[in-house]
Amino acid sequence: QVQLVESGGGLVQAGGSLRLSCAASGRAFSSYRMGWFRQAPGKEREFVATITWSGGTTYYADSVKGRFTISRDTAKNTVYLQMNSLKPEDTAVYLCAARRVVSDSFDYWGQGTQVTVSS
Repeated sequence: QVQLVESGGGLVQAGGSLRLSCAASGRAFSSYRMGWFRQAPGKEREFVATITWSGGTTYYADSVKGRFTISRDTAKNTVYLQMNSLKPEDTAVYLCAARRVVSDSFDYWGQGTQVTVSS
């Protein structure tokens, strides 16, 4: 069974940085795409970034492009989200997700980690 466990969230001032981690277990992820999403109070869940486990191909939401970087360490089975130049509007619960490359939707989700950016 796939397990995704996020960590690294916290409280940071605007302009600061955080690095989120997602420890993945339960199967080999070579044919998977991993993603980060976020959900702020009263808002819908939104896409942040994705990366293919095998080749490292990345995609980003326009709102985070140039500030956030998604990466993965295949030896540690961990996906990271480096967040720089944080803004108050980045405040949300950040969730890690996984889907098979051939799937249309993300099948597995972590519990999330809270990121709060103060102005």
